[in-house]
Amino acid sequence: MAARIVPFLGFMAFIGFEELLDFLRARGLVAFSDAGMMWLYPVKAAVAAGLLLYFYRRYDELSWRDLGNWSNTLLSLVVGGLVFMLWINMDWSLPLAGAGERNLFNPGLIASPIARSFLVGSRLAGAVLVVPLMEELFWRSFLLRYLQGEDFLKVEIGRFTWFSCLATIVLFGLEHHLFYAGMMAGLFYNLLIYRSKSIAQCTLAHAVTNLALGLYVLFSHNWSFW
Repeated sequence: MAARIVPFLGFMAFIGFEELLDFLRARGLVAFSDAGMMWLYPVKAAVAAGLLLYFYRRYDELSWRDLGNWSNTLLSLVVGGLVFMLWINMDWSLPLAGAGERNLFNPGLIASPIARSFLVGSRLAGAVLVVPLMEELFWRSFLLRYLQGEDFLKVEIGRFTWFSCLATIVLFGLEHHLFYAGMMAGLFYNLLIYRSKSIAQCTLAHAVTNLALGLYVLFSHNWSFW
């Protein structure tokens, strides 16, 4: 259980720390610049990556050979692209989420070209290589099965129940600032796991979404999506 939960919780703990810093900064209790806040991302991505590597041998359900199923792989690519297209057109938040200013990732605040390139590269690498694997292991390998049975390793990957499906969709949405877009993504990734029975395929779709979104943000400078 810990192998699928700890990397996710480690990443979320950093997000909680960022929220705390924003809270304290808004009240003038700490002096921490917007540019300084951006340096937290490479740290949390590296911590999550390190934890995934530490537990990697325990992910028996993760088989990259599944990507050799070309029909499922094509479907994963389509799902990843579709989620991206819908995501950038669903920029609605819950009222609570829009109550305050979010700290946005804006590399234009970094004067040094080398530092700016490092931050952009680490952000893109974290979003494409770390976050999809971390989240799919937590949401679709662990939680989707755990909600069907405490001994979740005995539950088949991609087994459907209404409760587990709907619960993970809502919770996946709550994890994201764009709640409705998050629920939409959770729905499509759940449908993909039911069709492919593969965590690797869901990770691929998730990575495609994040890569397309990252490139869109970099070219459009619409930093609100990051």
